[in-house]
Amino acid sequence: MAAHRAVLRRERVLRWIGHALRRPAEMAVRIVGEDEGRELNLRFRGRDYATNVLTFDYAREPVVLCDLVLCGPVVEREARGQRKTLEAHYAHLLVHGTLHAQGYDHEGGQRQALEMEAAEILLLGALGYPNPY
Repeated sequence: MAAHRAVLRRERVLRWIGHALRRPAEMAVRIVGEDEGRELNLRFRGRDYATNVLTFDYAREPVVLCDLVLCGPVVEREARGQRKTLEAHYAHLLVHGTLHAQGYDHEGGQRQALEMEAAEILLLGALGYPNPY
């Protein structure tokens, strides 16, 4: 987990999230292990596996209130499998989760998915990261 801590420096995480926010927010970011990631995904989404990021959004107006939960082992595996740096993948997932917290959804149809992907590509590009897709 030392590699994860090195990548997830506070100022870097704030930059990634802040770049994707369009309104004030109160957010918590947690990195969890595979067991907890699986348990949360099963309990709240009915899916029996650990996923890379879960967004628990509680309010969008007047302030975004949410928790972002990332599963470190899954993020690391995906980064390796996709030949991305751990930093680039965490940046993508934190932008992705922040967009979810503001109402973006990629599971509501192809149009919504394309809109969210386009927003992610633009935001990550502005942060200096390549297209994550």
